[in-house]
Amino acid sequence: MKMSAEQISEVLKEGELEKRSDNLLQFWKRKTCVLTTDSLNIYADTQKRTKSKELKLQSIKKVDCVERTGKFVYFTIVTTDNKEIDFRCSGDDNCWNAVITMALIDFQNRKAIQDFKTRQDDESGSPGQHESRMARAP
Repeated sequence: MKMSAEQISEVLKEGELEKRSDNLLQFWKRKTCVLTTDSLNIYADTQKRTKSKELKLQSIKKVDCVERTGKFVYFTIVTTDNKEIDFRCSGDDNCWNAVITMALIDFQNRKAIQDFKTRQDDESGSPGQHESRMARAP
């Protein structure tokens, strides 16, 4: 049996969030969300049959505008194309923003290490280039 990429990714948090709709009235709609090491998956139903949106961590720039009121914690996810998506969660389950932020930092660290290793492999893969660099040194 082949596993999908979503099943392979580790689930960091699962539960309900409310997402503000993009339309003119901007209603808050309850969504079931699953945060993995690679993405935030947002489902329209609690059985997770209908995935309405998948936010890859590579497309998230930051978690911003965290505000606490008596009943809710509000936060905004800013994407790399500067789109803002507003969420809120109950004060009882107020760590969604922190878990998303930590997952984003972990993802960015893993990507930076991977990029560094790729650059290192590219440089070590062509010994003539390394020698010519050494030859230019005073």
